[in-house]
Amino acid sequence: MSGSDARALSRSLLDVCRMRKLTIATAESCTGGLVAGALTEIPGSSDVIDRGFVTYSNSAKRAMLGVKPTTLATFGAVSKETATAMAIGALERAGVDLAVAITGIAGPGGATPGKPVGLVHLAVAARDGRIVHRECRFGAIGRSAVRQRSVVEALRMLMELARPQAPATARREAASRVHPRLARSPRRSAVKRRRPPRT
Repeated sequence: MSGSDARALSRSLLDVCRMRKLTIATAESCTGGLVAGALTEIPGSSDVIDRGFVTYSNSAKRAMLGVKPTTLATFGAVSKETATAMAIGALERAGVDLAVAITGIAGPGGATPGKPVGLVHLAVAARDGRIVHRECRFGAIGRSAVRQRSVVEALRMLMELARPQAPATARREAASRVHPRLARSPRRSAVKRRRPPRT
């Protein structure tokens, strides 16, 4: 994953959000503001980007994002629960449409039993109530690489929630329109075959 991947994704994401009038906030721990940095590197990003929270310590996660002390004590800073709480906290406190949160162990130290170097939890929360969590295990690929890959993953997740959702009814209607055509065409060809030749 290179910086060009992050740039291309950032540009695409900003275009989609601008078109749909969506705003974004970021809540970052192990990436230390790199997602906000990637997005704000693109000219005109102020239409979409509202703010970024860099909450490296547990006390910052509590004070700035409202992550409950019990969540941190029970599951740890690097967990699905904390990432989700960070995303929801950023969404609510910034009053935006989408918020992404990242918390992980970039290394080389910091690993604990069950939580190896390269473990990153990401969460994206949307104003409409959708929440997506992803656990990535990048491995001990180096601190910088873990951080860069986390940025790309975060941008991808934001893009998934930023894209327009096709309503289930529209999908069903499209499916029902396709099936009658498929069902009729064999019968039509069968009728043609049975027609007697002209004399």
